[in-house]
Amino acid sequence: MRFDPPLVPARLLRRYKRFLADCVIEATGEEVVAHCANSGSMLSLARPDARVWLARSDDPKRKLAWSWILEETEAGACVCIDTSKPNTIVAEAILAGTVPALAGYATLRREVKYGTNSRVDVLLEDPAKGRCWVEVKNTTLCRAPGLAEFPDAVTTRGAKHLAELAARVVLGDRAVMVYLVDRPDCDRFALAGDVDPGYAAGFARARAAGVEAIALAARVSPAGVEIVGDVPILV
Repeated sequence: MRFDPPLVPARLLRRYKRFLADCVIEATGEEVVAHCANSGSMLSLARPDARVWLARSDDPKRKLAWSWILEETEAGACVCIDTSKPNTIVAEAILAGTVPALAGYATLRREVKYGTNSRVDVLLEDPAKGRCWVEVKNTTLCRAPGLAEFPDAVTTRGAKHLAELAARVVLGDRAVMVYLVDRPDCDRFALAGDVDPGYAAGFARARAAGVEAIALAARVSPAGVEIVGDVPILV
């Protein structure tokens, strides 16, 4: 996925009310309010004075022209914090054939209704292979060198998705949980069971029911995000 128009570098002043961030544009010194499309705690991120990358929209219907897309870690790695991006990133990679575990399906649809008032991120269908229901989660938490974790906050919605995927397996379909590791400084993935024990328990039940799980590594830069392979899941 390429960022178009190009992202603009800025400095983070503060994040507040979950969805708002005060930033200073590096080139001009202008202070702006950016939308933060991340409902999590952003644990290990959102550092004051961190270098961030913003996107500007000229859509007159938007309340805020700026959106916070990336944050640069102290070590210089870019992290995609915008949770609206991973579904597109993974869908594009599947269509390009760069996710072998999800290759070979005839069609791909997004945001298909299933479960109880839910929409699956990706539904793959094929006359021979059947249906494959795919949920995508953005992974930005890093508390130990090289280890990405999910979630960074309690997520009852995430646990609900695990149960709904398990229900599809019971009906004879394939179901896959995809964790997009949106930070190139991580080469392993694990569940943050101490952050949300309920989600970790739901994950174990879903795996026992036959739900598959894969963690995909991404190369992240101000130019775009590209899936480059997978990383091991530590359980």
